[in-house]
Amino acid sequence: MSTALHDLTLAEQSQQLASGQTTSVALTQHALDRIAAHTELGAFLHVDAAGALAAAAASDARRAVGQPFGPLDGVPIAHKDIFVTHGLPTTAASKMLKGYQSPFDATVVAQLKAAGAVTVGKLNCDEFAMGGANENSAYGVARNPWDTNRIPGGSSGASAVAVSARLVAATTGTDTGGSIRQPAALTGITGIKPTYGRCSRYGMIAFASSLDQAGPMARTAEDCAMLLQAMSGFDQCDATSAQEPVPDFMAVINTPRAEATTAQPLKGLRVGVPKEFFGEGVSADVLAATRAALAQLETMGATLVNISLPRTELSIPVYYIIAPAEASSNLSRFDGVKFGHRAAKYGDLNDMYRKTRAEGFGAEVKRRIMIGTYVLSHGYYDAYYLQAQKLRRMIADDFQAAFKVCDVIAGPVSPSVARPIGSQTDPVAEYLADIFTLPASLAGLPGMSVPCGFGEHGLPVGLQLIGNYWQEAGLLHTAHAFQQATDWHQRRPTSLS
Repeated sequence: MSTALHDLTLAEQSQQLASGQTTSVALTQHALDRIAAHTELGAFLHVDAAGALAAAAASDARRAVGQPFGPLDGVPIAHKDIFVTHGLPTTAASKMLKGYQSPFDATVVAQLKAAGAVTVGKLNCDEFAMGGANENSAYGVARNPWDTNRIPGGSSGASAVAVSARLVAATTGTDTGGSIRQPAALTGITGIKPTYGRCSRYGMIAFASSLDQAGPMARTAEDCAMLLQAMSGFDQCDATSAQEPVPDFMAVINTPRAEATTAQPLKGLRVGVPKEFFGEGVSADVLAATRAALAQLETMGATLVNISLPRTELSIPVYYIIAPAEASSNLSRFDGVKFGHRAAKYGDLNDMYRKTRAEGFGAEVKRRIMIGTYVLSHGYYDAYYLQAQKLRRMIADDFQAAFKVCDVIAGPVSPSVARPIGSQTDPVAEYLADIFTLPASLAGLPGMSVPCGFGEHGLPVGLQLIGNYWQEAGLLHTAHAFQQATDWHQRRPTSLS
C-alpha cells in the first residue's frame, strides 16, 4: 500500500516530485484539504489556498519545460505568523496587528520562496512570540495533536502542531529562549535553532533582538537540513546577520565521520552530559527517555563525557531581565500612530497611547513590557540589566569551557512532557520550564530537539543537542545518525487520520 502524501517527509515529497510520482498541485491540494479537516487544532491563522495553488502550478510548469529545480521546489510549507509576508496578513498573534499586511517579505520567507517552496498559510503562536505554551495568542490556543487537551509548547507551538499532525511537512519557527526546541520536543518532531546570526532577522517581528533567531521545524534532521540550507546566509538588510560561510548541510549529514564504522557511525564523537540538566525538577519519565537516548548514542560509538554548566539556574533570571528589556524597547513602536491597532476613542496623544496599548496587547506581553521598562529605568539599569549582561557572558564562557572536552552537549529539552491547557496560572512557574533551553540562547549557540521517546500519558520527549558556534552541520549529522538507528521521529499521533 502506498504511503499517504501527508505521511511523506519533506525529503520524500521532494523525491516524489523529482521522479514525477506526484505534482506540486496534488501535494498542495492535499495539504489544504488536511488543514481544512483539522481546524480544531488551532494551527493556522490564515490559509492562502488560491496563492498556494498558483505557486504550485507555477512549480509544475517549471518542471514541465525542463527548468532547473531545487529540492524545495513545489513542496508546501507554512510560516510562523511572526514573519512578515507580502500579500498575506501578519499579526504576530496579537490584536495590535490585526489585519496588518506587510509591503514586503521577510528575508527567510523570500529565500524559501526563491527556492520554490509553496506557502500555504500563516501559523498561530504566542503573542509577539512571548510564551512557552501557545496559550497567549489573541486568536485562540493551538492544541497538541498527541492530546488536544494539552499544550504544544511555544512560542512556535502551531509550527510544531502543523508538522506533528501532518498538515505540512515543514514549517518555519523562531527561537528566542527555546521557542523552536521546546514545542518540537512536546509534539514529537525535530527542530533546530541555528547560531545567532546564521539566518536573517529582517522582516521577523522583533521580541528580543539579541536573542531572536529563525529556524526550521520538520519531522527529521534531514528535512531540517534541507530547509536550513535555503534559510541561511548573510543579509545586508540585517545588521546582526553574520558573514559566515554556509556549509552544504545535506552533504555533511550524509558524510561518515572519519572514525565511523557501519556498526558505530558516531565513533569518536564526544557527547557532553551536564550534571545540571539531570538534577531535581526533571520528571522521571523525561529522565528515563533522555538517558535511554544517551545510551543509544553510546551504542553508536559516541563517548559520554561528564561536564558542568554551573550557571544553568542563573539563566532564568538573566533571560527574564534581558529579553523583557529588549521587548520593552522593540514594542514601543506599536503606539497607534503609523500602523496597527488604534483606540477608537481618546482624549489627547498620551491617552491614545495608553488606550491603544491597553487594548492591543495581551496580559503576558504587558507583563514583559513592564518588567523590561522597570529594569531599564534610571536607578535600576546598573543593578539589573548590566549585571544580567555580565552573567550572560559568564554563561557563554561556561559553554566554551565545556567544548574543550566535548563536541556536542546533550540533555533534556523540557523538564516534563506537555501539560494540560490552562493548568499553569503562575507565570514564574511557567518560566522555569525554559531552564534547559535558555542557556544556549543566551550564549547564541545552535541547539536542536530530536524525538527520543515517550513519557507519561504516551506524550513525546525530546533530546536536546547543543553545538559550538556555526556547528549546525555537526548537530544535524548527529541527529540524522540517531534517527537512522531509531524510529521515534516516525511515530505519529494515533488520534488523527
